[in-house]
Amino acid sequence: MAEGTVEAPLENGGGGDSGAGALERGVAPIKRQYLTTKEQFHQFLEAKGQEKTCRETEVGDPAGNELAEPEAKRIRLEDGQTADGQTEEAAEPGEQPQTHKRARGQNKGRPHVKPTHYDKNRLCPSLIQESAAKCFFGDRCRFLHDVGRYLETKPADLGPRCVLFETFGRCPYGVTCRFAGAHLGPEGQNLVQEELAARGTQPPSIRNGLDKALQQQLRKREVRFERAEQALRRFSQGQLPGPTPAAAVPEGTAAEGAPRQENCGAQQVPAGPGTSTPPSSPVRTCGPLTDEDVVRLRPCEKKRLDIRGKLYLAPLTTCGNLPFRRICKRFGADVTCGEMAVCTNLLQGQMSEWALLKRHQCEDIFGVQLEGAFPDTMTKCAELLSRTVEVDFVDINVGCPIDLVYKKGGGCALMNRSTKFQQIVRGMNQVLDVPLTVKIRTGVQERVNLAHRLLPELRDWGVALVTLHGRSREQRYTKLADWQYIEECVQAASPMPLFGNGDILSFEDANRAMQTGVAGIMIARGALLKPWLFTEIKEQRHWDISSSERLDILRDFTNYGLEHWGSDTQGVEKTRRFLLEWLSFLCRYVPVGLLERLPQRINERPPYYLGRDYLETLMASQKAADWIRISEMLLGPVPPNFAFLPKHKANAYK
Repeated sequence: MAEGTVEAPLENGGGGDSGAGALERGVAPIKRQYLTTKEQFHQFLEAKGQEKTCRETEVGDPAGNELAEPEAKRIRLEDGQTADGQTEEAAEPGEQPQTHKRARGQNKGRPHVKPTHYDKNRLCPSLIQESAAKCFFGDRCRFLHDVGRYLETKPADLGPRCVLFETFGRCPYGVTCRFAGAHLGPEGQNLVQEELAARGTQPPSIRNGLDKALQQQLRKREVRFERAEQALRRFSQGQLPGPTPAAAVPEGTAAEGAPRQENCGAQQVPAGPGTSTPPSSPVRTCGPLTDEDVVRLRPCEKKRLDIRGKLYLAPLTTCGNLPFRRICKRFGADVTCGEMAVCTNLLQGQMSEWALLKRHQCEDIFGVQLEGAFPDTMTKCAELLSRTVEVDFVDINVGCPIDLVYKKGGGCALMNRSTKFQQIVRGMNQVLDVPLTVKIRTGVQERVNLAHRLLPELRDWGVALVTLHGRSREQRYTKLADWQYIEECVQAASPMPLFGNGDILSFEDANRAMQTGVAGIMIARGALLKPWLFTEIKEQRHWDISSSERLDILRDFTNYGLEHWGSDTQGVEKTRRFLLEWLSFLCRYVPVGLLERLPQRINERPPYYLGRDYLETLMASQKAADWIRISEMLLGPVPPNFAFLPKHKANAYK
């Protein structure tokens, strides 16, 4: 067995009695002929990497020149962390010792690597967007207006093919595209494929974007939240709006503070001091006026959420981005949810936070997840989303364990703040016209379960569905999920549907989970390790996927990323960053053909092994430099001074 692979055996782990003999508990049982040592593993990759030019990919230097490996590719880290970027805390002997402090799942000491700029000489957007006649800023513009000068300083193309040009017939990034050689004419003009353009092929519409006018109003605090303020006034008076408001608003009566409608062809909301009209100014109506903005929907009129028996992809911070969700949808995920969005950032109109709400057209059942600690911000945010985005449900994050969220009263902390939690749920339920769901953990402390007491209350507060992660906040990922407790909670939640979450990495795990009586299962880390898990569950089989098939999945991800984030320098490097974050999870997957015993368990650490080919071995590396090498196969060489350290460590094996 490789030295130093496991510092401490995993509690409740398995695999110690496999045919691998010397393998410890908590180590994946790989066939003896594939096992190697750490030194031999890295020597093999270095030797093969020097011989091998990336024949598996179609990306290369168009001029045929050999690309030297940049010095910055050898990761330079701060605070004494290891230079190989290993994800296991136990494998970081260079770290300063932390006495009496439990391991956490984040690399908090990683260097700040977000670039301040991507191009030294950026081209003016008016020249990129051909529809724009001239630059609005004129002589005051700080960007270049000379295309020839820009092309002289522009870095070399990363490859000969532009996925946007080949898919849609036109690349909207023009000369700034890092694959511009595929669609630039002799005079630098942006070429168009007439066949695709004539067919009307357009990039798929991404819904739930932030309108500039609304963003301006949010930043100036000019958006009115009448329904949320009405609910908050009731809270201050000691009245909690219940889930059955059938008689709460008499028919034909406007809610307090709501605008009165006149019998005319326009609807105008009066603006008081310091306020303005909602995002839409006077709206001309065609036909009778409706009262949708005055009389809220009763629970029986709300859209139903029926996802029993469906496979639910968990909202995954950082890695659960839109291109990754497209990959999972292709492999059979039924329900998807956007990454956790902080309600206060949404209310401030932050573009980076609103980007987490974007929905691809292939996501037929899609929800967004909100995090917040107070009824006012959460209720207002729910009302804002009900006006502006297209979703099938809204989820409240009551499972986030990180200190930044917990210490502010959000995430898991809401499980101990029942009054605030109730006000948040009831307030959001009152202003939303889609179902409200909640994701929780078993509790905050390891041996003090709270979920079974909360579930009946959540049902009475009007929650449509709850997802229970079978671990406490204190436990994080260091032990197995408690599915026996989840089974007990199914009875406490009935008839409200309860989804279970935790440690599902094979169809056997999914089958055992469904035997507990849950309405369905949510898959999180299992999808990061093997996104084809959804196919395995639906087809009830183990898929011995080849390394070339896995590389094709990564290639599809990069194509989706270039389509979503752009093919200019900024879009390419953003795609690379998210690809590297995902590779920090993918390296933990052990191919089916190498295992002594099936299936692989999510809490088993892979020992060092040599795969059936070079690419399979490279994908098993837990060095950040090797992940960068894989990214270069797909996106070309990294820029100068590039460094990467994954956001999350893997303390799930301890």
